[in-house]
Amino acid sequence: ILLVEDNPHDLELTLIALERSQLANEVVIMRDGAEALNYLLRTGAYAERADGNPAVLLLDLKLPKVDGLEVLKTVRE
Repeated sequence: ILLVEDNPHDLELTLIALERSQLANEVVIMRDGAEALNYLLRTGAYAERADGNPAVLLLDLKLPKVDGLEVLKTVRE
């Protein structure tokens, strides 16, 4: 699960909800759209990460640097 959220309160609430659902999946947290794109496209600091992308993307639409709609557009392309 890739969780992209810049608001600490919303991030905490989401993590609590995921924990209560007892999901066994790893949760990777990104704080802005640019970082999320680097992760998904395996560029920048994430160029060496393992192949494959998360099965689920939880994406805030109002993000710093690159907004969530632009991230979504890039993912769809």
